[in-house]
Amino acid sequence: MSDLRKIIIDGKEIEAEGALTLIQACEQAGIEIPRFCYHERLTIAGNCRMCLVEVVGGPPKPAASCAMQVKDLRPGPEGQPPVVKTNSPMVKKAREGVMEFLLINHPLDCPICDQGGECDLQDQAMAYGVDFSRYREPKRATEDLDLGPLVETHMTRCISCTRCVRFTTEVAGIHQMGQTGRGEDAEITSYLGQTLDSNLQGNIIDLCPVGALVSKPYAFTARPWELTKTESIDVMDALGSNIRVDTKGREVMRFLPRNHDGVNEEWISDKTRFVWDGLRRQRLDKPYIRENGKLRPASWPEALSAAAAAIEGKSVAGLVGDLVPVEAAFALKQFIESKGGVVECRTDGAYLPPDNRAAYVGTARIEDIDDSKSVLIIGANPAIEAPVLNARIRKAWTKGATVGLVGPKVDLTFEYDHIGTDRAALKKAASGAVDMQDKNGIVIVGAGALRGSDGAAVLAQAQAISAASGAKLLVLHTAASRVGALDIGAVNEGGMAAIAKADVIYNLGADEIEIDAGPFVIYQGSHGDRGAHRADIILPGAAYTEEPGLFVNTEGRPQLALRSGFAPGQAKENWAILRALSAEAGAQLPFDSIAQLRQALIEQVPHLGRIDEVPGNEGPQLDQGSLSDGAFEPAIADFWLSNPIARASELMAELSANARARKNKAMAAE
Repeated sequence: MSDLRKIIIDGKEIEAEGALTLIQACEQAGIEIPRFCYHERLTIAGNCRMCLVEVVGGPPKPAASCAMQVKDLRPGPEGQPPVVKTNSPMVKKAREGVMEFLLINHPLDCPICDQGGECDLQDQAMAYGVDFSRYREPKRATEDLDLGPLVETHMTRCISCTRCVRFTTEVAGIHQMGQTGRGEDAEITSYLGQTLDSNLQGNIIDLCPVGALVSKPYAFTARPWELTKTESIDVMDALGSNIRVDTKGREVMRFLPRNHDGVNEEWISDKTRFVWDGLRRQRLDKPYIRENGKLRPASWPEALSAAAAAIEGKSVAGLVGDLVPVEAAFALKQFIESKGGVVECRTDGAYLPPDNRAAYVGTARIEDIDDSKSVLIIGANPAIEAPVLNARIRKAWTKGATVGLVGPKVDLTFEYDHIGTDRAALKKAASGAVDMQDKNGIVIVGAGALRGSDGAAVLAQAQAISAASGAKLLVLHTAASRVGALDIGAVNEGGMAAIAKADVIYNLGADEIEIDAGPFVIYQGSHGDRGAHRADIILPGAAYTEEPGLFVNTEGRPQLALRSGFAPGQAKENWAILRALSAEAGAQLPFDSIAQLRQALIEQVPHLGRIDEVPGNEGPQLDQGSLSDGAFEPAIADFWLSNPIARASELMAELSANARARKNKAMAAE
């Protein structure tokens, strides 16, 4: 039952929930309240005092609107609604005083500060501060912290809002930051000078309202007003995090998160945020043909005619890689099947039945995790496979949800019941060892758990557990392209075994597998990775920021990534290469633009046209086969080097080496 109360804010009467804070009620009324420490997704600290408002009839001093609830307000003497003022002389004077205090020790280094132009302190000093200071004392200085290769610190600028401390503790689940000292000596620091050990630490850069925490790789490379901003979708994992790509000229300068409550809230993983230097290195920018065992540069007409000649009269098969947009996968499927061939997107060998969306996607939405009372994770490590999803499970855990794990014991940043590492533990969970009854539960099964010979049995067991307990099922994929490719049916009955029998393999960006000697390989992709090393013909394609594309995330939500720049050199958009090759090979595809391609795609798979909607998934229950005895293997061996773009990044290589060193740290006795 809702507890609506009437209040008057700046002469405007509104109804607000009693549990809302005044800052939230003001936002509902369309009134902006300045703040530094308050953040919607973090606990309330109430320590910056910038959000002061006047409560009429209350104490004769301004109140912190972030820490006072609507239900705390007293009505007027004759029962009138409580009155709140946000722009009275008292409030104006209070804000000016707070701003003056904040600037006592804050260095006036805006021209060289990397946050200049997008700094909350700068904006609010202009809007709510005064143009003079009564303080003539020397400013305090503090030593900078070393938080690792991602976050650069200038702690003299810190205003002790504690957003970074609250984020790392509450959302990222690490306890390495805190505040020491009192008064003038108070400072934010890391415990024993540690570097941060989290895959989400980059989010504190966005949270910091001043220039105390800035991006180390991006520092001093561009100003915000020089950048072109493009809305896109992340492909580093299958979560489909909403991102903004900032480009300067042809170069991608940084990735920032966009708010999407249903997917990533407003967080992104560090791999998503910092992988942009991989887009500049190891790029394929011209076609190549292998002659006498060596690759030589070629022109597009030459490469296309060589590829068409290689396909002619041979058995052909197509592979769909992990970062491919739906349009390119659709074009490949149309082309290969017109030449009598087969395609396959399940390159890791996972069992995913193509005609059963309830089995290969599941029945849950990502946001269902928020209200879950029990979560069972089967053969997945969400802290590595989808760190932002893991933060969501942690949020449910902090609200009291119980979490069970079947699979290798790993650090998930929260406590869980470890049921076991192998298939026997899954049988135990299925026989009722995990109490999920009437608990609004969710079963998350990892892609790694479905890769064995008994993948079908594992998926059937997961379905059975969710059906028996009334829980929802979520299949946690690791490849951004997988669900979209399954939606269009880019699979064949023989799986990867049928691909290996073909004379010619058309490899569309599949770099996570080894292709045995024998077949002729045409590789189309963006980076000189494993697929290009094995190729006989290389056709350079665009990366995910260089072409518009649809990506369907792990819950089955189609999302649109817009193009933020152009591919380097002679590289082309992926669907356009396939369209040109089809004409050369005498099997011309029936579309000349991406709009026509999408039209054909949506005619065949209508739900792909409903952008940002999660369709209700249906499909039969799978037959329960027999489980083998082995332990579940992780889907990703190295978080930082899981795809060709990440492997081309120098920063990802450094982070991977740091993670290995941290893991193999010598004990004191050694």
